Amino acid sequence: MSEPDGLRARKKAQTRGAIADAAITLFLARGFEQVSVSDIAATAEVSKPTLFRYFATKEDLVLHRFADHNGEAARVVRARRPDVPPMTALHRHFRAGLDRFEPVTGLNDHPQVVEFHRLVFNTPSLAGRLTQYLLDDEEALAAALGPGIGARLQAAQVIAVQRVLARNNWQKIADGRPAREVRPEAVVDADRAFAQLSRAAGDS
Repeated sequence: MSEPDGLRARKKAQTRGAIADAAITLFLARGFEQVSVSDIAATAEVSKPTLFRYFATKEDLVLHRFADHNGEAARVVRARRPDVPPMTALHRHFRAGLDRFEPVTGLNDHPQVVEFHRLVFNTPSLAGRLTQYLLDDEEALAAALGPGIGARLQAAQVIAVQRVLARNNWQKIADGRPAREVRPEAVVDADRAFAQLSRAAGDS
């Protein structure tokens, strides 16, 4: 008798999580280039074909955490109330992420999160793959904002602003400052950046 769909889905999620955790642990300990896919498969106790069923590339073993946020900006724009301008909705969403110290905002001082971002930013193949994720986000956001070059330009600006804000927050923490100390500056920077975006978009 076959397994119920819910149980099968949970097992798949557990396997995917085990593979990803094994990969991140090895990458942080040894460096991305020094760890092979075979090393990861052995640590996770799966075969290489199984690993590649869950993650198409070695880079995806790291960047799946960013992939979980793919299309997030577009979803925020689509889910907003009709009386809320797109830039206002995006600003509120980013501020909420800062309030929760979400890793994607860069404002998180858990040692593994800090080292995870260092790994991504300092490994060329990972940084290049991350750029593709950002371009996908930009495309989705442009579609949510509407047709025409104006929407594409706005989307490019939003994704760039979020990237710069997150990288700036991470750098301050990587330099040794706690997230709670950095947070007021992160909020000011976000408010300033999104105010400029709103003016450019004609939202204010």
